Amino acid sequence: MSGRMLLGDDDEDLSGDDDYRQSFREELARTLNLATWAEGLDIQAIMQRYRDEIGVAVRKEDQLRTVIREKLLPKLKSRPQAAIGAGVYRVSPEEVAAVHESLLFSGNVEGVNGISVSHETLPLDITQLGIAAVSYGGTSGTFSQRLFRREVSIEAADPYEEASAYIEMRENRSQPGRSGQDSLSRLARRGIRTYAERAILVEKLKAEWRMGQGNPFAYELITGSGYTGLLDSSLTTLTRLMEEHPKFVFVPAQMDNRGFLTLGQALNAGEFAILETLERTGSEILRSWQYDTEGLTRATTFVKMYCPQVVMGLFRASNNAPPQIFYAHVKHAHMAACVAIADSVLRADMGFPMLLDVAAMSCRSAFGEDGFHGLIQDAYAQADASLQYFNGRKARR
Repeated sequence: MSGRMLLGDDDEDLSGDDDYRQSFREELARTLNLATWAEGLDIQAIMQRYRDEIGVAVRKEDQLRTVIREKLLPKLKSRPQAAIGAGVYRVSPEEVAAVHESLLFSGNVEGVNGISVSHETLPLDITQLGIAAVSYGGTSGTFSQRLFRREVSIEAADPYEEASAYIEMRENRSQPGRSGQDSLSRLARRGIRTYAERAILVEKLKAEWRMGQGNPFAYELITGSGYTGLLDSSLTTLTRLMEEHPKFVFVPAQMDNRGFLTLGQALNAGEFAILETLERTGSEILRSWQYDTEGLTRATTFVKMYCPQVVMGLFRASNNAPPQIFYAHVKHAHMAACVAIADSVLRADMGFPMLLDVAAMSCRSAFGEDGFHGLIQDAYAQADASLQYFNGRKARR
């Protein structure tokens, strides 16, 4: 099983027709043949197809779960990449209650989550980054940053040359496959936000335990996304996290690492598993390095020092909710799992730490799209630009 990290929302591997056939159990040519497409909306036929497909998938998953629980979970301790203390453990209701009383409800756990929204037009791109830090004692703080991206002014001998240069630059920026395609926008939306969440955990919070979203050693931070400033700040912040605040737990919201999540599906409510350290993940980042050698040297030093000290695990808070991956310092992994489970049982139907969802809701309330775009429309009106540059459409997914 691979702990491959996703590099971006659209960076999925396309393996060709064979992969399509294995995934969807039909030839790509058949899917593309319009004769196989239904005309109109036949709700009865659609629902029957859904019931059939879901029924088969669920039955297969139940069979797989039984095999994994009986044959694979007992072998976690002996896996080649197993971390110290690898195996399956159970958190008792009494332990959950103790974590509620002594840590969560007393405000000794603070969680951080962030949001980014963007407005893109020909003359100007605006990205708003918002971060919220919360505990069950109330909101610990909200933090925001706004980035205004204008093309670098081009000095040309005459207006014609200047206009031509702008047209070429903007067209190059929007072409797929170009090395610089919107890299600055992606950095602003993901890299800087990911860094800010961890920096706020380190610098702004006071609680004994800190909770974050995603992998603490995110790909865009260990590589700096090719930007020296982001790399230096990220490695400094992550070093402080490890040295000064090792009582942390991170839980990703995305369904990454589906192989490990398949293992987690075999857990019962209240169980968690310690799997492996981030050594393999760090090695994969270094092997696929695409940036300067000086940055690689700094990243290598960090990976060798700290990746062995962070473990990846699984937990399941409820039998009615999916398993979750978590990351923690190896010295505090068991308590980190207890904190994650205790927070997640507060909404057993979701099985995800409620503190992170509360932080996300605080972000959407303070820095969400509606208020953001409303202020921008007002600013355009004040600039007497009407809406000629305003793009109210969202990209198709």
